[in-house]
Amino acid sequence: MVKNIAVVSLSSGLAGEPFARFELELGVKRLREYGLNVRFMPHALKGLEYTAAHPEKRAEDLLQALSDPETDMILTTIGGDDTYRLLPYLFDHDELKQAASGKIFLGFSDTTINHLMLHKIGMKSFYGQAFLPDICELSNEMLPYTEKYFRELITTGTIKEITPSEVWYENRESFTPEQLGKPPVSHPDRGFELLQGPPVFSGRILGGCICSMYDMWNCERYSDMPELIRKYQLFPGKEDWQGRILLLETSEEKPSPEKYKRSLEYLKETGVFEAVSGVLIGKPMDETYTEEYKRLLAEVIARPELPIVCNINVGHAAPRCIIPFGVEAVVDAEKQVIRFSGQ
Repeated sequence: MVKNIAVVSLSSGLAGEPFARFELELGVKRLREYGLNVRFMPHALKGLEYTAAHPEKRAEDLLQALSDPETDMILTTIGGDDTYRLLPYLFDHDELKQAASGKIFLGFSDTTINHLMLHKIGMKSFYGQAFLPDICELSNEMLPYTEKYFRELITTGTIKEITPSEVWYENRESFTPEQLGKPPVSHPDRGFELLQGPPVFSGRILGGCICSMYDMWNCERYSDMPELIRKYQLFPGKEDWQGRILLLETSEEKPSPEKYKRSLEYLKETGVFEAVSGVLIGKPMDETYTEEYKRLLAEVIARPELPIVCNINVGHAAPRCIIPFGVEAVVDAEKQVIRFSGQ
């Protein structure tokens, strides 16, 4: 059972900006109502400019949180786009490996890169929620589906199974104090959708935001990112993907079909689609390009026998479940459930 949470900003320093203060206070209040002790690591609230300028301090916060015997869970504030810059400070002298522990680590979006870092040293983690987008939800309460999985994680230390949400929510256009107490616009959801292949398959899930993965091979955003990814061999080799389930979801940038196709082609070049036992696709935010993405998945992967299940409520589209990485999972699209074991 989780008692003490350490909050880290490993990508964007948004949580430290004055305009986000009201969200911060809301989130802390909610966590304390769960009976949790909340501690922000020393550099987590330094703001956008400081955080961007000091990747070494972000790394320092993560290492300190991992090493702290009092901390049960590490929660990221939000994603961003440059957490890859932590690599030298976590791997040059095996810093991350030496600090590795059995603590719960939770985050999504650009935190995909941090999940791959933890995977590299053999540490399990949890994908799907973060402090600002989920705990600090501007409605009177956390979104019920999201809250269900967060509560399960902090009370049991694990997630046993996930099932689809009955509704999905439009992304808010504004995050101001005037939005407090206003629920997001909701729509009925359709459940897990089997795009191709057999409905039941198994393996350990790994993956995350395909937009973050795109930047691992493409230098449009950061010219040095692909070089650092190669230097530290961050993306798992084909043999490591053998029998795993690949999770992919898209960011708030809502990549065009052209960019999505290139992202899939980058992944295909690694051999990942030849190795995995199946693919899970997170629901796109606001259902943007849903049908185009489905068509491209079948076209680029070009393995009709490989199971692909779409419309998973994880990642950038609210509400969000939590998916454990590094444990055995059984996906059953017919029964609309993903079960986890061996934790």
